[in-house]
Amino acid sequence: MVRVPAFQAGYAGSIPVTRSIMILQHWGSTNDEIAGAVAGDSICPDATLIATRSITIAAPPEEVFPWIRQMGMGKAGWYSYDWLDNFGRKSATVIKPEWQDVTTGSKVPGGPVKFEAAIVEPPQAFVLKVNFKSRLGKRLCGTLAYDLREHPDGTRLVTRLRTHINIPGGKLLEKLFLGPGDGVMLRKQLLNLAKRIESHN
Repeated sequence: MVRVPAFQAGYAGSIPVTRSIMILQHWGSTNDEIAGAVAGDSICPDATLIATRSITIAAPPEEVFPWIRQMGMGKAGWYSYDWLDNFGRKSATVIKPEWQDVTTGSKVPGGPVKFEAAIVEPPQAFVLKVNFKSRLGKRLCGTLAYDLREHPDGTRLVTRLRTHINIPGGKLLEKLFLGPGDGVMLRKQLLNLAKRIESHN
C-alpha cells in the first residue's frame, strides 16, 4: 500500500490506495471506495476493467449534480481536455438551465460515442452507458458512474468506469489504451469540476 499526497489524490490529506500497474486506475480513491459499490455497477456485471477515481469538492451534492447532468458534446462539454474530447470547444463555466432536462433514458451526445443516461437520481447518482449499435454490441459493455456522497467538506464525488470488451485483444486494449487514457481524462475532468464549482461558492 502507498500513500498519495493530497495534491495528487484530489483529497484533503494523504489517502491509502492499492498499487496498480495501470496509470491512474484508482486516482484519489480510498481503499473503501475502490472496494465498495457504486451506482450502476450491475449494468456491466462482467466488467474486465474497473477503475475508481474520486475527489472532494467544497460544495454540497445539490450544487455539484447540475454540472454533471449537463455534460455532453454540443452542451456543457466534458470539463477535460477540450481539444481532445470536445472538438476544441471550451467546456461550460456556468450551469445552463436548458441543459438540466436529462433524465433516465435520455440520450447524451458524445460525438462518435453514443451515450445513454442509464441512471439519473439527483443529487446522488448519474450513470452513463455506452450504446453499442454494431453487431458486436452484445459483446461490448461500458459504463461511467458518478456517485455524489455527502462529506464534511461538501461532496465526495466517486466515479467508476466499468468495461467489458469481449473480442480478441479486448483485455489488452483495456489495459494499455482505454484504462490509462480514461484515467488521464477523468483526472482532468474532476479537477476542472472542482475548480469551476468551488469558484461559484
